[in-house]
Amino acid sequence: MADERMERVTARQRSILMAIVERYIETGEPVGSGTVAALSGAAAVSPATVRNEMAALGEAGLLEQPHTSAGRVPTAKAFRLFVERLGPLALVSGGARLSDTSRLDIDRRFADVAGTQAVLERTSHVLAALSSGVGVAIAAVPDGDQLEHVHFSHLTAMRVLAVVVTRGGVVRDRVLALKTDLTALELETAARFLNENFRGWEIERVRAEIALRVERERSEYQRMLNSVEQLWVMAVPVTGGVSQTVYVEGVSNLVGSRPMGGADDRERLREMLGALETKQRLVDLLNAYIDTRQESVRVVFDLEEQAPEMAGLVLIAAPARIAGESRGTVAVIGPTRMQYERTMNAVGYIAQVLERQGMGFR
Repeated sequence: MADERMERVTARQRSILMAIVERYIETGEPVGSGTVAALSGAAAVSPATVRNEMAALGEAGLLEQPHTSAGRVPTAKAFRLFVERLGPLALVSGGARLSDTSRLDIDRRFADVAGTQAVLERTSHVLAALSSGVGVAIAAVPDGDQLEHVHFSHLTAMRVLAVVVTRGGVVRDRVLALKTDLTALELETAARFLNENFRGWEIERVRAEIALRVERERSEYQRMLNSVEQLWVMAVPVTGGVSQTVYVEGVSNLVGSRPMGGADDRERLREMLGALETKQRLVDLLNAYIDTRQESVRVVFDLEEQAPEMAGLVLIAAPARIAGESRGTVAVIGPTRMQYERTMNAVGYIAQVLERQGMGFR
């Protein structure tokens, strides 16, 4: 019934609705009929007429009234219509709607970074700063990519720098926090073992083979294999057969954007924050909604269908590619009240930046 009512929204009602959405995004306050009548998008319409149209929009499930005497606020359906009005944003033109100043600012933020870890960390930070939401960056080594070289360097007690190079040209650097300290000789031995035994192997096969050899062997050789396994698992974490690196920034941005009521609201907020901090949950969420073949920035409102704790949040995401092949995802997760056009443009443009830089895989 609600969808049928939405189809019957008139041109004037749509104009009024868009004016309300824009005003609400700007102020965060319920919008009254007098305010709408004064906006240019609703010119020559009296407050009485606006009130009647707003009532009809409320019946269509596009507006809601927080309090009896208050104005109206848009529903998720209204925001969806607002995004549809903006039209699809092709990835190839993701930065076309950004100002020159914004594009230069984004380019400047990425100018001094290199390496997968640094690029992903910077990506999540920039997306969070530009959107006032949660910035997410995920990079994946594609199925079938083969190991070329591994190197481990001792940094401090129980901290090791791991560098993994694949034959596809991917360079992954990662700082590992170990449970037990390893000497420089042990690290060198582990790297030599991996390079001599697994060079040319598909990345996803290495872990399984090491685990198999651990089961087969005992004595000192097993102790060495245990060290190798610990280093490899931490250096190349695996999700669903594909090694992935996830960076999240800006979770605290959502705390201020969501009004806190009683204990139920606080519990929902706790669950939401917990889901955002669980990187595997984010990977599952993005995999559920983002098609690596898509050619445009996607906006998803119904996140609760995949993750109930994400109710009331919106996902804006795009695949990041190298030479046409998906190598990850960039995304923003934020409240329904956000600057959609600016955020969509930023996500699309940053996906382009990562493609130009090869996702830092160099």
